[in-house]
Amino acid sequence: MNNRIMNKIRRYRDIILYSLGIVMSLSLVLTGCAGSSPELSTGGQDLKTEAQTIDVFAMDTYMTLTAYGDEDHKALNAASDEISRIEKLVSATDENSEIFQINTEGKGSVSEDTAQMIQSALDVNEMTAGTFDITVYPLVEAWGFPDDHYQVPGKKKINRLLKLVDSSKVKLDREKDLTAVTLEKKGMKIDLGGIAKGYTSDRIMQVFQEQGVSQAVVSLGGNVQTIGRKPDGSLWKIGIEDPMDEGGYLGTLEVETAAVITSGNYQRYFEKDGKRYHHIIDPFTGYPAETGLNSVTVVSESGTLADGLSTALFTMGPEKAIVFWREHEEVFDMILCLEDGRILVSQGLADSFTSDHDWELLER
Repeated sequence: MNNRIMNKIRRYRDIILYSLGIVMSLSLVLTGCAGSSPELSTGGQDLKTEAQTIDVFAMDTYMTLTAYGDEDHKALNAASDEISRIEKLVSATDENSEIFQINTEGKGSVSEDTAQMIQSALDVNEMTAGTFDITVYPLVEAWGFPDDHYQVPGKKKINRLLKLVDSSKVKLDREKDLTAVTLEKKGMKIDLGGIAKGYTSDRIMQVFQEQGVSQAVVSLGGNVQTIGRKPDGSLWKIGIEDPMDEGGYLGTLEVETAAVITSGNYQRYFEKDGKRYHHIIDPFTGYPAETGLNSVTVVSESGTLADGLSTALFTMGPEKAIVFWREHEEVFDMILCLEDGRILVSQGLADSFTSDHDWELLER
């Protein structure tokens, strides 16, 4: 197992254990995937609650799913199957996926889940005035992020590929069972990586509810989503990673039934001639976004929306992100970590965010 994957395992496993309030040594954590059984208490009464956990590696990231209840094992297996099913639909590098077919042929028929993800991506694109754009994929390829063959493309190539970035040229024609998708510019490609994990965590929550699970927490590569509260009635505690301190936290969020999703310049990057290039490509410039932010955490009821917005807000930069939040504060809250060390927290999280660092409250 290479160092990159091992670091992901440590980071994401730590997040899920932090939210569960479980304290274990790392060596114990990494030896098995069977789950754990913390003892919790409610109202002073002893309550032993079984927490079933499974680990999955999918969508190029490490995932942990934990559920409580009589049917938790069945629900976790169903959720794991759902992850695999969605990944097979939307992988941009799998020759058998629906997205690969569209990118190869410029058109194709897709299932309902893929159609919903594309439509959600187009909605976020419109909502953010183009800051989130799934048609940026040819530029992402040019930088070498899909296959880890990193390179700095020339200006001429970037300018040529920028002409292909245009979500308005992605057309959906809904039919009875399938949806036809057409890319109206030759050479266009799409990638749902900026929204797929959020959509998947939403689907997992639906699977859990269908299976009768009302208390659960999942971490899909750092995308955390919860349902209900912990069995003892307390809120889930989600650690927000510190981009400047691997293994450290900016602070803690206490949530109930929410998606907590972070995008940052520290998650995937390479260095060339002393300069760092990260994977969040600005659809307006063709270069990694340089906006004075290290990370953006979005909290929303919708994992799909939170996933798309975390990328969009990072690309906007702090000033525009704050204006955008004030225009849409009814659907999300956010934590901005700036390169100068400041931490900005929107007002809706004032009572749920705690930190050992100084932070500033953004008022409505």
